[in-house]
Amino acid sequence: MKKVLKEILSTSLYILFVLCAVYLVIHFVGQRTQVLGSSMEPKLSSEDNLIVDKISYRFHEPERFDIIVFPFRYEENVFYIKRIIGLPGETVQIDEEGNILIDGEVLSEGYGKEVIQNPGRAYEEIVLGDDEYFVMGDNRNNSTDSRDPSVGNITRDEIVGRAWLRIWPFSKFGLIKHR
Repeated sequence: MKKVLKEILSTSLYILFVLCAVYLVIHFVGQRTQVLGSSMEPKLSSEDNLIVDKISYRFHEPERFDIIVFPFRYEENVFYIKRIIGLPGETVQIDEEGNILIDGEVLSEGYGKEVIQNPGRAYEEIVLGDDEYFVMGDNRNNSTDSRDPSVGNITRDEIVGRAWLRIWPFSKFGLIKHR
């Protein structure tokens, strides 16, 4: 009987330790988020559940084409997920043909689902500050992003983290490739 109780106690302590470790990881290292809407299609779809890496940007700066999560400024508990296009100190503009220009040069990228029809506030040059990023959804004509004044440029301290792992649906389970 003592052996059974000792085994139950040992297993209970092990499970408690694992649950505490998972709790700490989820709250301080990663965060679960759900994609709502089609702004990141085809890379991410509505209803996808992701784990956001909240720790890696403590060791290095965000990079162009990283898929990041940040809070929407005007609504509590609403987070946006977009791709970084412009980096601090750069000038971003979208021309009449729908090309993204970084410091006057056409950005070579294949993430956009289609040709940009509405450059929004990027019709004119946008000069990013020392801690500002210009972000866009991959579904360029169905995305509220830095082209829209309600989103605007994203500051470094607003970035929660980068999309890291898709956990749902299981058929698409896996690490998210940013490049």
